[in-house]
Amino acid sequence: MGKRLRKLRKIRIHSEGTHILTVSAVVLVLICLSIHLFCDSKPLFIVAVTLSALFYLLVANFYRCPIRNFESDTTGIVIAPADGHIVVIEEVEETEYFHDRRLQVSIFMSPFNVHANWIPVDGRVKMVRHYDGNHLAAWLPKSSIENERSTIVIETPQGQEILTRQIAGAMARRVVTYLEEGEEYEIDEHMGFIKLGSRVDLFLPLGAEVCVRLGQKTTGNETIIAKLS
Repeated sequence: MGKRLRKLRKIRIHSEGTHILTVSAVVLVLICLSIHLFCDSKPLFIVAVTLSALFYLLVANFYRCPIRNFESDTTGIVIAPADGHIVVIEEVEETEYFHDRRLQVSIFMSPFNVHANWIPVDGRVKMVRHYDGNHLAAWLPKSSIENERSTIVIETPQGQEILTRQIAGAMARRVVTYLEEGEEYEIDEHMGFIKLGSRVDLFLPLGAEVCVRLGQKTTGNETIIAKLS
């Protein structure tokens, strides 16, 4: 029990959810109070309170933000930037920044996953770009280049460049990126947030040793995705 309580204390609400949770709480309380004051029906009031509580818990669950720290050496390590499961591991032609062959590893995030994104490698940010686009299902390959997305390129201290792409899904309507070009960041820091179902792509050097498999569950800032040569 003690271990579980310590784990629970490491979960907080992400700042992206503060406004919507506050507004939701006010609206739901007003609805329940209106039913209580103007409808002479105790069963209806109980149903309204129950549904309001369930809705609020679902929203709060979406905006939860675990506090995680990667405990091992981060040199040459690529960490999962998101919770979800691996849907792509393949060699592709990357046409936005590298314009050469890269190893793509993609993580699909369902609406029930934590949607905070972590920085996958230590290093300096060389590029941050946001693109408006469609909202196709995030597991579709073409969502990587057609959906609303943000592209981040980070150069590691060893001089290797990693491209990370945050992609909005069919339900997602906002991609948030916190990083700024020229600044240095480390694993354990937040890269951004994607609202509702979405996806994160990683484009790695061909020599990278992939440490995950298709369908594998990932935990942001914990699962090792690859080791750089």
